[in-house]
Amino acid sequence: MAAFVAKQMVGNKLNAVKGAVGGDGEGETDKEKEEEAERERLEAIREAEERRKEKHRKMEEEREKMRQEIRDKYNIKKKEEVAEAAAADAVPDNPLMRKKKTPEELAKETEEADEDELTKLKNTLETHVNEIKTQIESKCVLQ
Repeated sequence: MAAFVAKQMVGNKLNAVKGAVGGDGEGETDKEKEEEAERERLEAIREAEERRKEKHRKMEEEREKMRQEIRDKYNIKKKEEVAEAAAADAVPDNPLMRKKKTPEELAKETEEADEDELTKLKNTLETHVNEIKTQIESKCVLQ
């Protein structure tokens, strides 16, 4: 009985060590099999994505055909400028590739953020006072 327990304890540890050392070359075939399985998996994912895109493209064509039939039935013109504006405002896939702001645009944004109601009121009052001052100076002539 004691021999059985000892064999079970030592045997499991020896099997673990044998697998780690891998003297039979099974590790290379396992790696090759894993790499092949990974390639097949990636290929299957790519094919599934292509099928999905093709399916959605066909569905969108059918929808556009139905829309056109409705437009023809009710004599509605297609709005081209909306599609162009949507294409121009489309957000790129990568947010790092967005359009950079010019220094003028950045300065304008900071000015707008800094100005609050009191600042705007102050600026309008100053412009009115300057206009009145120039009108008075133009009417008064010193000799």
